[in-house]
Amino acid sequence: MSLSASLDASSVTAEPGAQTDVPLQILNSGSTVEEYRFEVVGACAAWATVEPRTLSLYPGASGTVVLRLTPPRDPSVPAGETPFGIRVVPTSELSETSVPEGRVTVAPFTEVTSELVPRSSNGARRGSHQLAVDNRGNAPATVHLGGRTGTERARVDFASTELRIPPGHADFAKLRVRPAKRLWRGTPVTHTFQVFAAPAAAEEGQEPYEPVVLDGSYEQQAILPGWLPRALILVAVVAIALVGLWYALLRPAVKSAAREAITPEAVASAAEKTASPSSGTADGGATAGTGGGGANAGATAGAEGGATSGAGQNGTGSGASSGSGTGAGSAQGAGAPTSARVEVRDAVGGGSASGSAYRVPAGSTFELTDIVVQNPQGDAGTLVVSSQNDPVLRLALENFRDSDYHFVTPILVPAGGEITMTVDCRQVGRPVQAPRPSRCAESLFLGGTLRSGTE
Repeated sequence: MSLSASLDASSVTAEPGAQTDVPLQILNSGSTVEEYRFEVVGACAAWATVEPRTLSLYPGASGTVVLRLTPPRDPSVPAGETPFGIRVVPTSELSETSVPEGRVTVAPFTEVTSELVPRSSNGARRGSHQLAVDNRGNAPATVHLGGRTGTERARVDFASTELRIPPGHADFAKLRVRPAKRLWRGTPVTHTFQVFAAPAAAEEGQEPYEPVVLDGSYEQQAILPGWLPRALILVAVVAIALVGLWYALLRPAVKSAAREAITPEAVASAAEKTASPSSGTADGGATAGTGGGGANAGATAGAEGGATSGAGQNGTGSGASSGSGTGAGSAQGAGAPTSARVEVRDAVGGGSASGSAYRVPAGSTFELTDIVVQNPQGDAGTLVVSSQNDPVLRLALENFRDSDYHFVTPILVPAGGEITMTVDCRQVGRPVQAPRPSRCAESLFLGGTLRSGTE
């Protein structure tokens, strides 16, 4: 081989942010003039250069080039030992390439920044903050956390007093500022405090790093809001006014109306009815006595045990009467709770499908008060609930899955009447995590009271 290359030092230490030079000796042992090119290989190639980049030597001559190492001062280059090589390539004899090798040790450095988020807080019982610590060095850092307040009226508590942060990463520590005493009412009190993040020394005997100190504040607010006393006074004033209004106006009016209702005529009528219990009306209905400025309310009990009530129309009065005649009772018989259900399936494009939910038996009347319709598949189309071929509800299926309706005034369905549901399917729905069905499927549930007899 006509080329010899060697490093003056095969192992070197480089400081981040500084320049370190390593000489490389080149000897041309050939018989012709040769030009050599230099390339740095390995992880340090991004921050290493060779000066000069080319070197020409006569036969038997030697020369020196410099390997210049400049690791950046940031976390991208971790601390520790890194191998490298310098490829020396002769221009005319590429096969005569030589690669001297060495090792570079990047020295560790520590750089920590910190931020308090938020800088100020407020609350009745405590203030909550976070301390963000960023390791901008090239080695793991152990950071000790602490805090102090300007007075003894508050204290700073960290959830964790130590953080272990990898290079190029950030970590957060939660802290709370707690007041020594509770403030029930009054002006808010501001407590100032300081927190610090101190990196630990990497080696024994090393001088400690300067801690990062941050200022913060916590405003202690009163537990009872300032408007509460005024609100309590206002409520007390309103309550006293309402009580005074009752005793001054409403209570005398009620007593006066009660006295006016007790007239001699009303007393005499009540005495006659008490003395003659058999003088009730033949049909057990309500009787009314007139006295004073209005009619008295009365009730007579029929032989069948039914009771009816009567109310005065022009005045206030009260009375009771009983009779043994046969009561007419209600025009209809006693009601029985009744419910029914139907399910209708319909295919797309095949016209509508109907189903009968309930047919009223002969001699009865059905009072429809509740309707529940269900569309469990999420179909699209039209649903019509009809009574006696007259639509009661017309719904779009895509607007609901379950829907219920309740009527204060019942819908009367006469004897022989029928309640039906008609479905016109436009698109079959697809249940969650289930295959799509082939037809639409809807259900109707109805409830009400079935009464014997007709109106």
